[in-house]
Amino acid sequence: MLSLFQRERTHPTTGPSPTPVSEPPKGLTRPASAASLLATSRRQRLLEHIWQRTSLSRKQFASLYLAPLERYAELVQAFPASESHHHAYPGGMLDHGLEIVAYALKLRQSHLLPAGAPPEIQAAQAEAWTAGAAYAALLHDIGKVAVDLYVEYADGTAWHPWHGPLKRPYRFRYRKEREYRLHSAATGLLYTQLLDRDILDWLSGYPDLWAALLYVLAGQYEHAGTLGELVRLADQASVAQELGGDPSKALAAPRHALQRKLLDGLRYLLKEEFKLNQPQASDGWLTQDALWLVSKTVSDKLRAHLLAQGVDGIPANNTSVFNVLQDHGIAQATADGKAIWKATVTSDTGWSHSFTFLKLSPALIWESAERPAPYDGTVQVEQDTAPEPASATADAPGVAGMRIETPVHLSPPATSGSTARDPPAEPTAADGVDALLELFAASEPTATDAMASAFAKPAGQTAAKTLTPTHAAPEASGHAQEPSGEHFIEWLIRAIRSRKLIINDAKALVHTVADTAYLVSPGVFQRYAQEHPQTALLAKQEGMADWRWLQKRFEKLQLHRKQDSGLNIWTCEVTGQRKSRRLHGYLLDNPHGFFEQLPPNNPYLSLLKS
Repeated sequence: MLSLFQRERTHPTTGPSPTPVSEPPKGLTRPASAASLLATSRRQRLLEHIWQRTSLSRKQFASLYLAPLERYAELVQAFPASESHHHAYPGGMLDHGLEIVAYALKLRQSHLLPAGAPPEIQAAQAEAWTAGAAYAALLHDIGKVAVDLYVEYADGTAWHPWHGPLKRPYRFRYRKEREYRLHSAATGLLYTQLLDRDILDWLSGYPDLWAALLYVLAGQYEHAGTLGELVRLADQASVAQELGGDPSKALAAPRHALQRKLLDGLRYLLKEEFKLNQPQASDGWLTQDALWLVSKTVSDKLRAHLLAQGVDGIPANNTSVFNVLQDHGIAQATADGKAIWKATVTSDTGWSHSFTFLKLSPALIWESAERPAPYDGTVQVEQDTAPEPASATADAPGVAGMRIETPVHLSPPATSGSTARDPPAEPTAADGVDALLELFAASEPTATDAMASAFAKPAGQTAAKTLTPTHAAPEASGHAQEPSGEHFIEWLIRAIRSRKLIINDAKALVHTVADTAYLVSPGVFQRYAQEHPQTALLAKQEGMADWRWLQKRFEKLQLHRKQDSGLNIWTCEVTGQRKSRRLHGYLLDNPHGFFEQLPPNNPYLSLLKS
């Protein structure tokens, strides 16, 4: 499998010279192998991005994704995706297939599937739904090969896709009498050629997914639910990209999708993490007519939970989160239209404290039979309700006694790693693949290697700086760890190896440069702090920003490479066809513990020295 991602031409050093392959007669095309068809730089990059949207090893990816993609490539060969519309050029169908899979997996990251299922079910079925989205996208147009095209060999013998891949030089033409919608119905003729028995057995074990996938393959998108919507939007985005449109508009998630994710997140937190109606310190209080949630607590934990579920684009600013909740009808507005309420909680024992709250309708969270008992005390709204500053910690007195847990780690938000003086920009390749891939903003691995082994000396290299085994407390044990430099490294290893942090992407926080890893600052530290809100509490004690507090602890580990001048920070120039920008960050001394296999250097980045 790795040969596809790192393909090199080799020639025998002994024995007879290979016989040259003769050119096919004029008007005919010689069929190519999947390896040859997928070997172009553009398609390799798409394959890499598809892999990074999964949580699989290379070996697992080869079985579940690469094998169907190779079969697809051999079947569609150099066919265009349409006669005169989108991707109407030799090889257009293969390009469209790879693009729509990549788009579909990007979109799938913003959905908790199956919709409405408990979080533990969604986690258990996550990879199956990811694969189902990829297969549905890949196969949605495969019927065109069967009903839109007439393909024949040189001797005039007709070829049909149910015969298997083409074996001899061929030619094709579009059928003039073809019916536009017939290709959707024809998909059933071919999908077993791409998905083997083991894959179909696996998918059929998930009834909701299986039904949705079959509806998509039959062209009945109206019955396919979220899966059908993912394929439809991904198809629109690929077509828009090819026709010079704006694929980001096609990828825009409908309003109700974000609303559902926010509600699902709140329901999960209220079930699993939040404490309600405590005598004193509490995450919120439920009265007869309202659910009052402490504003900063709900914003921090909801953001961390959604990031852990792979939902990107969540605002880092608390005020923006409050506005999103209000805009989607979840948080109720005050009399003057603001999202934040100020109220005083008084218990029946006489304890009293003021907080800033978000006010929700209990009916949004619980069915009537599941609703907890109301608070015995009172929640009295104060008249001078005012919005809470985005970075305020005014609720600290109430938070002090709470249990703060580390959220599960997850995929990167759509944020740039550039600094304020270096606004984000994106290199653009001549073939448009960067414009396409910049739209792609990637369940937790079962375990990670101990940090001591992760930083072990690679064979044939000099010893690198290491962390002792005492620093290697794996979070897989289920015990939350306090933010620290060591914990940041453990998080980073997990996130990279599980593809939760995308490498060498347009907005990536980790790149490979100069044969090592490059950590974009402050972006990568801000990303950790967003997933670990308790970082801000520790940083506040030292009067520092959360990311800077973490950055200092990372530097103390001495795992990074300094410049000859002694500077910690290295500058990289990002170059493209039309624009350039600069990134600032850290170079690691030894990157091998972070990657199962070190990716090649990002060709768009060059290291600058002071």
